[in-house]
Amino acid sequence: MRAVLFVIMCALMSATQALAETYSFPSDHAAPVNLRIEGSGDIEAIGPLIRDFQSLHPQFAITYVDTLTNELNSRITAACASGQNLPDVVFSSSVDHMVKLANDGCASTHVSPETQRLPAHARWRDEVFGFTFEPAVIVYNKRLVAPENVPHTRDELADLLRNDSLGLDGKVGTYDIAQSGIGYLFAFFDAQESSSFGRLIEAFGRARVKLFCCTGELLEQIEDGRILIGYNLLGSYAYARLKAGAPIGIVLPRDYTVVLSRAAFIPAAAANPAGGRDFIDYLLSLRGQQVVLQSSFFFAQGAPLPDGIDAAGTDNQSGIARPIPIGPDLLAVSDKQKRERLLRVWKETLGQR
Repeated sequence: MRAVLFVIMCALMSATQALAETYSFPSDHAAPVNLRIEGSGDIEAIGPLIRDFQSLHPQFAITYVDTLTNELNSRITAACASGQNLPDVVFSSSVDHMVKLANDGCASTHVSPETQRLPAHARWRDEVFGFTFEPAVIVYNKRLVAPENVPHTRDELADLLRNDSLGLDGKVGTYDIAQSGIGYLFAFFDAQESSSFGRLIEAFGRARVKLFCCTGELLEQIEDGRILIGYNLLGSYAYARLKAGAPIGIVLPRDYTVVLSRAAFIPAAAANPAGGRDFIDYLLSLRGQQVVLQSSFFFAQGAPLPDGIDAAGTDNQSGIARPIPIGPDLLAVSDKQKRERLLRVWKETLGQR
């Protein structure tokens, strides 16, 4: 039985590695120390953090592996079960995966002045640490959607889709929650938080919503006009496109704005746990958070919103921002029966098999 389990785990690890992108950050140090980081984060966002960390710790030669959230979770789950081939730091936008992994014994404890500064909603058991503040936003093509037609709440978006005055049939997009870990997490939170969730997905079904695995692909289609409005996208990636000149608008929903804190931990069987602790402390430090704000994810707890965001008077202190707490409540997101129930409602409402 153990032999069969090992073969299955190896197959899972090989399959997920095939979907990953690997980036190397070499060191000129006379005796470089290897540090391996695996996560779900575009290199454009993570690269500035790694390079700044290396400027403080030039001894580290760093390998970063970028993997989609569900594939990352499968690989790390298998690696933790075998105790082999684990990175020194793991991070993911699917914080429910991170809490489940820690709850299953995959994470090690780390206590430092930097971890202790975190608010309670961004730290769990001194094992899982949130290092970003990323709102889920509505994104639209500014050239093709007039200001008076921009939705600012979920009800407004549902009304827009039901009336279809803009010809939105097949022109609205969101995550495929069966394939995207972050998409499923946002949908799960919406189902708990919003009385409008059922009405919204019914409107998605009417408008023949297009489903995407990843934020980048959806943003590309909004940018070129194939999709006019996108729902529940990660605001950090959308703002990076806006800064680069994309003709998009970004709305923080006025009814409530879900806020994700991308989470990281050090695996219990990491080859270089000391290096992992150094990197976690850097991410949480004032310097690391400045890089997060200025070069990587563009939003931060308590900081002013970046320019060009349609927040209509909302801000981080308004009460409209609803952070997803990193903690045991997220274990419910991984509950098999709850997942099957939500996916069944989602697929039936959207007319999927």
